[in-house]
Amino acid sequence: MLVNATAMLQAAVKGHYGIAAFNTNDLEWTRSILQAAEELQSPVIIQCTAGAAKWQMGFKVVKDVVEDLVDYMNITVPVAMHLDHGSYEDCFKAIDAGFTSIMYDGSHEPTFDLNLERTAEIVKLCHSKGISVEAEVGGIGGVEDGVASNGELADPDECKAIADLGVDFLACGIGNIHGLYPEDWAGLSMDRLAEIKAKTGDLPLVLHGGTGIPTAMVQEAIDNGIAKINVNTDLQVAMAKATWAFVESGEAKKGKNYDPRKLLKPGFDAIVARAKELIVDFGSDGKGWA
Repeated sequence: MLVNATAMLQAAVKGHYGIAAFNTNDLEWTRSILQAAEELQSPVIIQCTAGAAKWQMGFKVVKDVVEDLVDYMNITVPVAMHLDHGSYEDCFKAIDAGFTSIMYDGSHEPTFDLNLERTAEIVKLCHSKGISVEAEVGGIGGVEDGVASNGELADPDECKAIADLGVDFLACGIGNIHGLYPEDWAGLSMDRLAEIKAKTGDLPLVLHGGTGIPTAMVQEAIDNGIAKINVNTDLQVAMAKATWAFVESGEAKKGKNYDPRKLLKPGFDAIVARAKELIVDFGSDGKGWA
């Protein structure tokens, strides 16, 4: 059974560890993530953007695949099905599809007041259905699902205003970006994170753009209130490198080289391995039921 993400993230704040939130792109991707989480006995959040859901033929297909695999694989750790960077309209679609957790990304609305208004509406609806809610203040840099931002340092007072609406966890810009980080990246602003934490108390905070941030920096962010770390590009890179290496080695040309179970297996094995490394880095391994 899928759960919402509230309990696991509250436990992460108290335990000073982070929960990995991995984006999925298809059935094999989901299976790999679940395998890694189960082997390390770590709670996990599987998430999906609207664009990735469209690729997989809709939000309900994504939710059903995750739910069915949890059952078929006898997964014993908590698994939340989360909408990532949902627009106002996406939120209602994902709720109807049975997602157990929703991110309404109001950081791209024309005004902060509209972000507040719509976040309050989403919180009221989701909580009436037992669904957890993530909101966002301060755009995350880079490009994800066609949405671009230069990356911002979120305003601590705006973070408090959103937190006071009753959201379950909050994404806040602290210099992080989506995708691969440039060589001249300045790093996360721990000072701004501390200011936001002072305003929001025990509310779990979310670090988007978890790919390529030095492990020590992520762990420092966890010590300062980050409880959910989003990972997307990292697994894509791991999968692509392993697939390319398999093809270039010549092994892929032997036997039934047209069989996707052979051709793609090294890539999905790499997802399992990389996801396990990140779970250990974030400290959530062995936590079982949050």
